[in-house]
Amino acid sequence: MTNVTTIEGGAVPLPIENLDTDQIMPKQFLRIIDKAGLSKGLLYDLRFDEHGEPLADCVLNQPAYNGARILIGGANFGCGSSREHAVWGLQQYGFDAVIAPSFAEIFYSNAMNNRLLLVQLEREAVDVLLRESTDDPASKILIDLEAQTVRSTTRAQVFRFPLGARHKRMVIEGMDTIDLTLTALADIEAFEKRHFERYPWAAVM
Repeated sequence: MTNVTTIEGGAVPLPIENLDTDQIMPKQFLRIIDKAGLSKGLLYDLRFDEHGEPLADCVLNQPAYNGARILIGGANFGCGSSREHAVWGLQQYGFDAVIAPSFAEIFYSNAMNNRLLLVQLEREAVDVLLRESTDDPASKILIDLEAQTVRSTTRAQVFRFPLGARHKRMVIEGMDTIDLTLTALADIEAFEKRHFERYPWAAVM
């Protein structure tokens, strides 16, 4: 698998504070037994009216933002109940990254463990990117994972973001938590061998 060191693309401005996972992926879309088909449910009540017709004033329904790879949100993004469906829906819709001033803790873990990059920036930096993506939907954002920076391709401003070493590796190398665990398989097997040599009775089932 080719390493992903940059994410570049259009950005959808969605500056809603405390956007919870119930809004990101409503409950009626949780009844499936696999991950397929969740893109339709993403932010359904914001995108559609009671008859299922698209709402023209919803930014996600505006053609200028078609194909955007980055979502710019408000503070405490992903709060509420713990549901990975919210993460899967964002990914299936086409988003590779979400930028916001802060994220709910459980959502952050769910997202990063599924390789959806979450970029936490100071509010002032997020406001800059929000204004630009609102004023110019054709503008692009470049996220450099190695350098841990974000910049607009039409501006000289560069913003740095924190990213733990484990999550950074997972996103760059395209690994989930199982893949990451398997990289330590030799050490795990060596530990197991030493353990049962020392405590042979523990191996008897």
